[in-house]
Amino acid sequence: MTAARAEPDTGPGGEPHTGPGGGPGAEPAGHLVTVEGLSVDLPTRQGVVHAVRDVSLSLRAGECLAVVGESGSGKSVTARALLGLAGDGADVRARTLTFAGRDLRRLTPRQWRLLRGRHIGYVLQDALTSLDPLRRVGDEVAEPLEVHGLASRDDLDELVAGLLAEVGVPDPGERLMQYPHELSGGLRQRALIASAIAARPSLLIADEPTTALDVTVQAQVLALLEARREAGTAVLLISHDLAVVARLADHIAILYAGTVVERGPAADLLAAPAHPYTAELLAAVPTVDGPRREVPAPRSAPPAETGCPYAPRCPLADDRCAAQAPPPVAHGPGREVRCWHPGTVRPGPPDPDVPPLPLDRPAAPAGGAHAVRPASPNGRAAAPAAGPAPGRAVVTVRGITKRFRSPGGSWRTAVDDVSFDLVAGEALGIVGESGSGKSTIARIVLTEFDADAGSVLLDGQAWSGLRERDRRARRSRIQLVDQDPLSSFDPRFTVEDVVAEALPRARHGGRDRVVALLGQVGLQPGLLRRRPGQLSGGQRQRVAIARALAPAPDVIVCDEPVSALDVTVQAQILALLTRLRRDAGVSLLFISHDLGVIRQVCDRVAVMKDGAIVEIGDVDTVFRSPRAVYTTALLAAVPRIDAGPHARKPVSATDLKGPP
Repeated sequence: MTAARAEPDTGPGGEPHTGPGGGPGAEPAGHLVTVEGLSVDLPTRQGVVHAVRDVSLSLRAGECLAVVGESGSGKSVTARALLGLAGDGADVRARTLTFAGRDLRRLTPRQWRLLRGRHIGYVLQDALTSLDPLRRVGDEVAEPLEVHGLASRDDLDELVAGLLAEVGVPDPGERLMQYPHELSGGLRQRALIASAIAARPSLLIADEPTTALDVTVQAQVLALLEARREAGTAVLLISHDLAVVARLADHIAILYAGTVVERGPAADLLAAPAHPYTAELLAAVPTVDGPRREVPAPRSAPPAETGCPYAPRCPLADDRCAAQAPPPVAHGPGREVRCWHPGTVRPGPPDPDVPPLPLDRPAAPAGGAHAVRPASPNGRAAAPAAGPAPGRAVVTVRGITKRFRSPGGSWRTAVDDVSFDLVAGEALGIVGESGSGKSTIARIVLTEFDADAGSVLLDGQAWSGLRERDRRARRSRIQLVDQDPLSSFDPRFTVEDVVAEALPRARHGGRDRVVALLGQVGLQPGLLRRRPGQLSGGQRQRVAIARALAPAPDVIVCDEPVSALDVTVQAQILALLTRLRRDAGVSLLFISHDLGVIRQVCDRVAVMKDGAIVEIGDVDTVFRSPRAVYTTALLAAVPRIDAGPHARKPVSATDLKGPP
């Protein structure tokens, strides 16, 4: 990384810059972190990328500042600049870049190493890739204590066990001897937080710490960060989801194309967004409360190189927006916005590539409209009765059970006596925590796994238990859209190859057929020759859907298809799936840990816990009047865009592990 350089102490127009304290460049009193005019340029093969442009932020001890934006908005680069980790060859410039009174622009590499871990802790998004797979968890947590000489070797085990206990890891004495792959996703993330707070840093940077975690683990991780903030630690929270940060943040900064387009107190910003991009982010978040609404797909267009970068997507854009970038202007107490039309927020038109959504939905099957798993006389919960569903059942699941052998030789029941019908044209959601058996059911329906007991029928005919050659003729009728399409694509294939491979040979219409399929999912023919690694996350997911549609299936199994996507890209994909249900009449078996997503897409929902369905019924009825204790706990754990006490109410881990 190129050492940070001092920018002339002038405003955007060249006028002398006056700090909030009144004098030129004065640092605000009491601020632990002060960033003024931060810009970061990154070298690439295609040229220099202006990743961060004139960003100004400040943070006090005991406060949480959330930096929110889509992928590529510059939020992670901003955070890494505070750690001296902006990247090789990065050009970092700032008028002011201070931490605890120290000028970060003048630190040597050795001084950066002394600062990281000891005074600034860092929690990354993916704990599995952040933790060394060859080191025990205890060694990872102990590293900051050893590197900074804060503990003797004799005291390390006791201190590490205490840190793991502090972040809610059960049996810390045993867990510290395990390797990262032996822990669940939630426990790995807790171990990463324990490592980040081991040296009691005064600033904790959490970069997407809850992305792709299920709602209950997400609530617990946010509670841990909230506890650190209440203990006096400053928290810089990086996220793409305003619902996640609403509970924790005191202040929010919205980034778009490397620029802070709006910032201010969290309660005010969430209640009355001043910038249309903030309003778009809020509208894209699926909700579990209130009337169910169809969320319009946000417009998709690259940022403008001149004028306001958001203008190509903005419903308010005019000639001035296209020609001149707006300066930051005050918008109420403590608020600032870069917009020529601040506060004039109105819903924008849908993405022209995605036709309007239907306002009506197929009637939910009446059979088994709302059932819970009752206790049987022998004490074991009995499966809720699925009941006959009206219409043609394209998938019939009856009494399936699946067990797996653990490394220690014991058996774990992943799916326990599960039954349901998927009716033609409907979307059935399956929701639950990680490890509840959702994805195992999907794999059994796809016949990737064989059930130990029970059966699966496809359109009333035997599907499970057959030899693959006996299923091959009907294999095209059921397709999969996975969570990570990149790992399922051949990296050597072009987009045309990926989609054409799924076309039936008799109907292999060549490029015209592929172009038509791409058009169905809102992609242009110009992407045909690109390879998967050259696509954005949303584009890859659209290609995966086009490939699934290629053989004209009756059923598409969607296994966490939007869990790793930005909320705006997620909204586009969900709108696309809703339209495809209408146009193609395809049925969806939709697996997700996100209850808001399930509510937006599905007609019915099955709630799973410990391999069993504990409640199944119409999605509105289940969400409005849940009968199972576990369903109630899941709904309580969902992050909400609410700046009041409800959003800050912590969710106890015991509430999430109680009886069904």
